[in-house]
Amino acid sequence: MTKNLLDSLTFFHHKTPPDMIKILFSVILFCSIAFSNDNGQLKTGADLLISENFELIKGKRLGIVTNHTAVLQNGVHIVDTLFNSKDVTISALFGPEHGIRGDAPAGAKIEDGKDYKTGLPAYSLYGKIRQPTPEMLKDVDILIFDIQDIGARFYTYISTLFYTIKAGAENNIPVIILDRPNPISGVKVDGPIRKEDQNSFVGIAPLPVMHGMTIGELSEYFVGEGLIGKVKPELTVIKVKNWQRENYYDELDREWIKPSPNIPDLETAIVYPGTCFIEGTNVSEGRGTQAPFLTIGAPYINSQELIAELNKLNDGGYELSAAEFTPVDIEGMASNPKHEGELCKGIKIRVTDRKKFQPVQFGIKLIYALHKLYPADFKFREASIDRLSGDKNIRMQIENNVEPQEIINSWQDELNDFLSIRKKYLLY
Repeated sequence: MTKNLLDSLTFFHHKTPPDMIKILFSVILFCSIAFSNDNGQLKTGADLLISENFELIKGKRLGIVTNHTAVLQNGVHIVDTLFNSKDVTISALFGPEHGIRGDAPAGAKIEDGKDYKTGLPAYSLYGKIRQPTPEMLKDVDILIFDIQDIGARFYTYISTLFYTIKAGAENNIPVIILDRPNPISGVKVDGPIRKEDQNSFVGIAPLPVMHGMTIGELSEYFVGEGLIGKVKPELTVIKVKNWQRENYYDELDREWIKPSPNIPDLETAIVYPGTCFIEGTNVSEGRGTQAPFLTIGAPYINSQELIAELNKLNDGGYELSAAEFTPVDIEGMASNPKHEGELCKGIKIRVTDRKKFQPVQFGIKLIYALHKLYPADFKFREASIDRLSGDKNIRMQIENNVEPQEIINSWQDELNDFLSIRKKYLLY
């Protein structure tokens, strides 16, 4: 039915007033979602906002915090869908790291401007300003957040989530969270809990590295634990339908959309909570290659030596192979990568059993091995590694040659405390 309507719309495009075309286009998009069969298929919060909860936003002026991942089941971006609706007004868009359309390299500061597809005002929340200001929100009745997270504490989208909720609370604006799955499942929870002295944009809350939560659950946690502030926000979470905690993203019948330029596939996302620690060292995490975070190396590394050391610590779920690579600038992915133009030797990681593989623990073992094998060459970027781990004691233990299992054991009591708190906020 939708195809026939689209064909008809194309046929009389030149004979129909623009306003009528906009209305018809909106009806087609909405109907294609609202009347599609369920068949156990994933329905994100965005899908269900359109098909079942549209009254929440009807007649309202919206501010939408989003990026390129906010795609509906029919393949259309939520901003483009709502922009073509006569029943709502989009007053402003707000973009996280990498921008609203997701094409800015990691760490690149993004300026305010206009969204190139819709012409809507587009504010950057990854520059001088991290939280929407009262001026930005002056024409906004409701704030909507729709961004695909990756499941790691230091992935900055959840910090933008935090500040979105805080802005809603401080400006008396209701916030609607359109939930999406945790792509690396909602089961594994691991890593040190972020200490208060490591509060940062890659550590916005006392979470472990792998929190095992969705953005909707994190929202409830931020508010329920009093982390947002004294003013309690008016928060609505539209839950995902047909997602179970043990599901990985490739089990959901949805096309993978790179959540950021250097997470090109699910395997990278699975490894990322461990190999991202390498960003806090002088070793390349593979930026400037087509396999970032799966490729690790530096000019001073002997691949076979490193593999042998890591294999002594291997608890299973992955295989290592020797790698050589030369990091280069890659437009939209890497700008001025570590060891740019230098031949690096190291390892390539392949996950063989993602349920058995423990990425955070692998990351600790990897840094331990690098420090042990190359004490004269290996260097920490101390502030960076402390922010990423969330606890400076992790670095200090490695510097003091503490065995990896002892380091891993050191965070278990606090992790167990977090698991007890976390239970209160699980929606699935």
